[in-house]
Amino acid sequence: MNKRMVVLAAAFAASVGLGGLAHAQKAHDEKAEKHEEHEEHEDSGKVTGETLERIAVNLDKGLAACEQAGKPISGKFEMDDGKLQLSVYTMKAGKFSEVVVDHKTGKIAKTEAIKGGEDLAAAKAQSAAMAKAKMSLRAAVKKALVANKDFSAISVTPSLKDGHPVAEVTIGMEDDLKTVPVKLD
Repeated sequence: MNKRMVVLAAAFAASVGLGGLAHAQKAHDEKAEKHEEHEEHEDSGKVTGETLERIAVNLDKGLAACEQAGKPISGKFEMDDGKLQLSVYTMKAGKFSEVVVDHKTGKIAKTEAIKGGEDLAAAKAQSAAMAKAKMSLRAAVKKALVANKDFSAISVTPSLKDGHPVAEVTIGMEDDLKTVPVKLD
């Protein structure tokens, strides 16, 4: 083999090798990107109907468990540091709390006072809506589920729409999520 053929062969081998490396790097990058998207989904607080298949305590039972800590004014399943939790905002004697319910036992795991920021603003708005409500959040969840067989409740959040209290009940089944408005007056 002459010197020119050796150089061409080396160049060919290098280009194939680099192409292979480029392909391998691209595949690695795509895999890493999918992993990051999965982690973002897990940490984003988004819960699917499929996630709820793992729980023993549904939203209705979680809201009921929190009644000892105060009147439930909203509730939701969420992912917190990759772990599923049921968080319920309550109001008692003009004060607001976030109550975390163990989704396996239905018992209160912890209670923290809501003292400021966006959480306090949300709690005040939810409290104002519930002050005008004639229906409880538990009843709103049940009503949304009766009209949507095989779905599980993920969250319930009240608000005022044109001066009337309405609960937005997010329900899911596998990867199908939807929000059902339920009038509370």
